[in-house]
Amino acid sequence: MAKKLHLRISHKKRAPQRWHAVPLKGSFMVMSIIGFLITAYLIDDITYKTTFMIVFIAMFIASMVSMTKAPTSE
Repeated sequence: MAKKLHLRISHKKRAPQRWHAVPLKGSFMVMSIIGFLITAYLIDDITYKTTFMIVFIAMFIASMVSMTKAPTSE
């Protein structure tokens, strides 16, 4: 006779894990600074200029958060 396997299925919901920052490379911050400066000086259309500057500012903020909140490896 074959034995039946009884799988336990827990219906308990897990508590959401705490948010943690992922370490980003230094080149990510450099590209955000260079991209912001190039956009500020070279793009003439105000719509594109504003959009790209917002994107590069968001990249810079993400790199700053990553520098301060990411766990350090020993």
